Amino acid sequence: MKILAINLHPLKSSAIRPVEAAQVQLRGLVDDRSWMVVDGDGAAVTAREVHALFRITSDTARTDPQVTSALRLRAPGLPPLEVDEPVDGDRVEVQLFSQRLGALPAAAEAHEWVGRAIGREDVRLVWCPDPSARRLDPAHARAGDHTAFADGYPVTVATTGSLRQLNEWMVSDALERGDEAPDPLPMQRFRPNLVLDCDEPFAEDRWAGLTIGGVRMRNAKPNERCVMTTIDLSSLDTGKEPIRTLARYRRSGSKTLFATNLIPDSTGEIRVGDEVLAH
Repeated sequence: MKILAINLHPLKSSAIRPVEAAQVQLRGLVDDRSWMVVDGDGAAVTAREVHALFRITSDTARTDPQVTSALRLRAPGLPPLEVDEPVDGDRVEVQLFSQRLGALPAAAEAHEWVGRAIGREDVRLVWCPDPSARRLDPAHARAGDHTAFADGYPVTVATTGSLRQLNEWMVSDALERGDEAPDPLPMQRFRPNLVLDCDEPFAEDRWAGLTIGGVRMRNAKPNERCVMTTIDLSSLDTGKEPIRTLARYRRSGSKTLFATNLIPDSTGEIRVGDEVLAH
């Protein structure tokens, strides 16, 4: 196997930023989901509820070398905004699903900019100053494992073989129902950090872990998919796929599964084209 793509998302739920190389830390890929939008109560605001977040492009120097600030935000109809790392100020409590975490708010102009971009006045932009404080589910992680504002685990990985199988299932099921065959779903629907050219569908179910360029990562658990995968990234319309098909072929209890979650055990650089060893 080899890495076909590496993706970062500096602001959680913002547009996917492909890169040729990434630094892996124990918290995951550097600059991935280090920023987040929260509402007036401090609860995470994601594209599940506010699809317009997909329209925001967030960049750092790692996703665009021309960026000189901690974060640059762009969105249709708005001027770009350079955001400094909020090193001063009191931490605020934010909530990501059931977890309460500490964060530092950005400057007021960043809150206003994000609010205009997504059409809400009750939001703030926050930064994760200490990913090591975010503990992972002990049922699938070890003491000391941590990450920033990712949903649950530091790194997600998906394979071409699994996506190919899913698209084939979607076509066969549509024809079985008497529907028109759908267009294949792109990998971007699943927003993985790493895309691998593995031919075998769902080989990731059996992996204990991966080694990429000397960086070792454990396979924590399959990735549970939600309504976010049903949002068309161009139109922002919501459909039934891929959840309908995953519910038939990739259901575990009440969850539907696609891709898998990794936890780094070592650090280093990974690059597109690197060979990947499964173990």
